[in-house]
Amino acid sequence: MVTTIGILGAGRVGSAVARTALKAGYAVHISGSGPAADIQLIVDIVIPGAVAMTAAEVAASADLVILAVPMHKFRTVDPGTLAGKIVIDTMNYWQPIDGTLDEFTTDARSSSEVVADYFASAHLVKTLNHIGYHDLETDARPAGDPQRHGLALAGEAETAAVVAEVLNRFGFDPVYAGPLVAGAAFEPGSPIFGGRHTADELAIELGLAEAA
Repeated sequence: MVTTIGILGAGRVGSAVARTALKAGYAVHISGSGPAADIQLIVDIVIPGAVAMTAAEVAASADLVILAVPMHKFRTVDPGTLAGKIVIDTMNYWQPIDGTLDEFTTDARSSSEVVADYFASAHLVKTLNHIGYHDLETDARPAGDPQRHGLALAGEAETAAVVAEVLNRFGFDPVYAGPLVAGAAFEPGSPIFGGRHTADELAIELGLAEAA
C-alpha cells in the first residue's frame, strides 16, 4: 500500500505532482539536485506540507518514487537507490531543452524503455507525462464525475495496478495501455499528448476499444 510518495525534482512538474499528492492524502518527500536545505524555503512556500530531503533520503523513505527531472538529467539519479522501488517516469524528451541525446534519437524504442534500462532494478511505469503540470491540479475530479479525465499508464501489469490506484486518488481515471513499450502512444507528438480525454476516449486512442 502506498502511503508515502517521493518526488525527485522540485521544478514545476515535481511541485505540481507534490501538491496533488498532498491533496490526495499522501505524505510527500521531495528533493532537488542537492542538499535538502537548498530547496527548504521553496518547499515551505510552494509545497507546504511536503518534506524536503536529499535524493537518497527520498528514495529510501518513499513507497513509490516519481521521476520529475529533465530528461537530460535522469542519469544524475543513482539507480542503486531505486532498486526494488516502484518508479513513475513523468519525463519527456524535448530536444530544444535536452539537446540532442543519441540514446533517444537513435533508439527506436519508447523513451521509458531506454530509461528503464538505466533503472534496471526498479519497477518503472510511464504516466503523468502527457498532462500539463497545471492541468494536473485544475482537472482533478472525484470518481464518477462525467467530466473526469483519464490518464494513460504503461508498464508491468502488477506494478501498473498500484500506480493506477494512485492516479485514481489524484482525481483521474487510469487507463492501462499495456507494457512499457505502449508508452510510445502518449509521448510528445502523439494524439494523446497534451490533450484532455475521458477514459473511454483514451481507450479508443490506444486501440483498446472501438468508437461507438
